[in-house]
Amino acid sequence: MTSRRKGRGAICILSGMDLEGKRVLVTGASRGIGAALAEEFAHAGARLALVARESERLRDLAGRLDASSYAADLADPDQVHGLIGRVEADGAPVDVLVNNAGVETAGDFVEQRWADIESLYRLNLLTPAELCHQVLPGMLARRSGHLVNMSSLAGVTAFPGITAYSSSKAGLTHFTAALRADLRGRPVKTTVVELGPVGTDLLDRAKSYRPVDDSFARAYQLHVLTELDAEVVAREIVDAVRRNRRHVRLPKRAGLAASVAEAPRRATEWLLTGVDHQSQP
Repeated sequence: MTSRRKGRGAICILSGMDLEGKRVLVTGASRGIGAALAEEFAHAGARLALVARESERLRDLAGRLDASSYAADLADPDQVHGLIGRVEADGAPVDVLVNNAGVETAGDFVEQRWADIESLYRLNLLTPAELCHQVLPGMLARRSGHLVNMSSLAGVTAFPGITAYSSSKAGLTHFTAALRADLRGRPVKTTVVELGPVGTDLLDRAKSYRPVDDSFARAYQLHVLTELDAEVVAREIVDAVRRNRRHVRLPKRAGLAASVAEAPRRATEWLLTGVDHQSQP
């Protein structure tokens, strides 16, 4: 699939992906945005590999969507190690990797257990990076693939009570941008998804901490943020893969902050135009 974008007398052709028959791996697939993504990719004709920690809920969804399911705790490095190889050996190569699994621990940073903070960084940042590292050699060899990393608008803001979460998402956004620079000129594409609050149980847990709830209430009152629907988010992400869109930012009214934060990365990308990104030192 291609789309045409006019600009200053030229036409830019953006290659996207026809999802019919493609193998899509979605992590954190048993509930919330992950389950909505599974539904939407299945509707697009994709073959699904679903990964989550809750095996019964995961098996139910996989059975309904004729998908493969893999129960794994993605905060456990031993279970993450070799995961892509196990999934591909059980079916077909992964064409699209959606790093959706994540956790949010709201509270005063000083009072949180370090073990919980460390687990959050592993699940939200290290595991997505490792799964990209695992899947990329095969995608590059097949000259086709797409990586989707689920970040957050919290990565460009500083709400009280979500210090670990917001910093992990800032890291994931920058990782995706830098990875896109590494992959420039090669046939694997990336999309980073930066979201405001989505109506899931993860949001409910975050808002159980009063400073977070008060901050969100203020943002709603000022119409800076609005609560998103998981199904709408899923449709936007599937469309981004089809059209090779580098960003999904929702709600759109809050996307300006992410655009401003991205400006130095885009400036560097412009400055390095013409540099051979695949040359060896």
